[in-house]
Amino acid sequence: MNRRDDVVEVSGALTFDTVPRVLADTAGWFRSAAADITIDLKEVSRADSAGLALLVEWLRRATAAGRTLRLANAPEQLRSIIRVNNLSKALGLPEADG
Repeated sequence: MNRRDDVVEVSGALTFDTVPRVLADTAGWFRSAAADITIDLKEVSRADSAGLALLVEWLRRATAAGRTLRLANAPEQLRSIIRVNNLSKALGLPEADG
């Protein structure tokens, strides 16, 4: 992960094996960020339901901190998981993408 200003670039796999570490590494993001946080997912190589749960948890934490979370450049595999779970609108995925 690489954070620059209020854009966080996530790379690699978001899976059952990696999500606990990623969640721990991002614990303070939402308290210290500006109003809008963009999660850039273009370098995510693979995701499973744990990756989706991470996105939902980030959304919950952002909302609790009074921040707006936006996803950018979600790979097709991740968009498919989001669509199948009817979370496109909740996660701010445009209908054209999701």
